[in-house]
Amino acid sequence: MVILAMPGCIALSLIHGLSNRADGSHYKMTVSKIDQVPSSEVQETVLKSHHGRRRCNCFDLYKKLVPYVDSWSWQKSMVGKRHILMERDEDRSDMLILLQHPPVYTLGTGSSEKFMNFDPKDAPYDVYRTDRGGEVTYHGPGQLIMHPIINLRYHKMDLHWYLRSLEEVVIRVLSSTFSIEASRVEGLTGVWATRR
Repeated sequence: MVILAMPGCIALSLIHGLSNRADGSHYKMTVSKIDQVPSSEVQETVLKSHHGRRRCNCFDLYKKLVPYVDSWSWQKSMVGKRHILMERDEDRSDMLILLQHPPVYTLGTGSSEKFMNFDPKDAPYDVYRTDRGGEVTYHGPGQLIMHPIINLRYHKMDLHWYLRSLEEVVIRVLSSTFSIEASRVEGLTGVWATRR
């Protein structure tokens, strides 16, 4: 059982890449609005795959500054609810949370404070250690944050495949939409853009 709640903007694939899967098959997408979350707009995307109908609920809070600790608590709660649905064989949807954070730094489980360019005891913003991978990450106003919560069982049970797929979508979107050349760095997770 693998359910991921992953922070960061790697979730672009859930917006731009749903119509094509890595194995070449296609999803049929329809979008409708539902209001299951107070004070926000939820878009429901219906996916037809070889596992039957699945939904991707998009919690669209991108115009709001949501404190990191609140969004992290929300993600953990959603994952807990998904586990209950999985036990009852009622897990029918994936989720994507779109939002912004007030200025904050997050550190992955194996990250080192030596990569912070300031004294952690006198940090300019809040600092949180999370249970994600990676090093130090800054989040702030104007930066769109996308938190996908998906069950890889319905896609491909391979975290590295998932991360490489997300990277590929980001590379393609940067190129086709913004004319920005980007690439991967062997041995690292992420996408790097070349400054011109």
